[in-house]
Amino acid sequence: MDRKFVNYIVRRYLRFDKEQPFIFLSALLAFLGICIGVMVLIIAMAIMNGFDKEFEKKLFTMNYPLTIYPRYALTLDASLLDKLERKFPQLKFSPYISSNVIYRKGEKLEGGVVFGVDFTRELQINEVLRKSVEKPVKKFEIVVGKGLFDEFYLVPGEKIFLIFTKTEPLGLQISPLFKRFKVAGSFRSGLIAYDKAYSYTTLASLQKVLQLPPHKLSGIHVYAKDPQKEIQNIQKELPNNVAIIGWWQQNGNFFAALAMEKRSLFIVLMLIILIASLNIVSSLLMTVMNRRKEIALLMSLGATAKEIEQIFFRLGAIIGGVGIIFGVILGFLGIFILKNFDIINLPADVYGTTKLPVDLSSVDFASIVLGAIVIIIFSSLYPAKKATKTQIIKVLRNE
Repeated sequence: MDRKFVNYIVRRYLRFDKEQPFIFLSALLAFLGICIGVMVLIIAMAIMNGFDKEFEKKLFTMNYPLTIYPRYALTLDASLLDKLERKFPQLKFSPYISSNVIYRKGEKLEGGVVFGVDFTRELQINEVLRKSVEKPVKKFEIVVGKGLFDEFYLVPGEKIFLIFTKTEPLGLQISPLFKRFKVAGSFRSGLIAYDKAYSYTTLASLQKVLQLPPHKLSGIHVYAKDPQKEIQNIQKELPNNVAIIGWWQQNGNFFAALAMEKRSLFIVLMLIILIASLNIVSSLLMTVMNRRKEIALLMSLGATAKEIEQIFFRLGAIIGGVGIIFGVILGFLGIFILKNFDIINLPADVYGTTKLPVDLSSVDFASIVLGAIVIIIFSSLYPAKKATKTQIIKVLRNE
């Protein structure tokens, strides 16, 4: 195959033809369609991946990498904590007691969960609290979420009532436990579901209110750099009446829905590239139909079917390939603009962030580029094959 000959004809066919401007216009539309399709797909996947990472970060922090809890009873023994700390010195453990409560201030009520924690340990594994707690939290002091703090118009040092689900006998009736706690501060996780429901007090405070002995715990939060690996190792050391769960298992349905939405969006936006590739097919077929005489002359002068096929295949590949390159450039330019300029402001209580999160993964980028290349290759094959079917004698006789 004569490559110089093929390249010369390709360059000639790529030029603007004044006699047949519609062929050039069709090729230009195909180029723009591929370019815009790749750009939109890159930006959309970057935004989807950014939201996934943002939600994962928030849920990872507030749900903890691993949580050890009693399987059948309400509490577990603190001796298990000592055993696990000796066995896994590379991990960080934070024992806790939890209880469902109703927060009350005046006539306002709000349901939620209060955690009794050892703040020295908790601040090592809870980034949200570590950024919010500036001084030691004392007994019967509480740190509430920003959503609850604002809704109840609280100020530091103010008292808030906590009504517990546990009851105590009172004469001929029973009454729920309640206790006033002093507000020591607030934290902001970025997710309203946590900021309105969660609160933290000292381990001793909740043990006192719930009348639990010091060696009884509701569970143990565990921080691990690789929780999906460590969960198997910890599970082997736990008794039968104690279980362990990872944050990804607690939110499995949520992330499965996000993954499904991401795949659906990828398929839908890839159709843009597929539709644009139809312009490549139509443009090449128009070129073949309008260049039949030239094709017949070239073949009669010795051009092989392979060379004719390569000419039109390269035409489609160049149109689509340049479209992909410009689409990638514009896509990364769009990502840069969204990252560095506040074009879109989001409500933090809904999305967990005020800035549009953008993060394009290498897997998504490779999938977009490879998918576009495959579509362009298949779009260029048929017109190229069609050009080799030109009947030399019939075309030259009629033309």
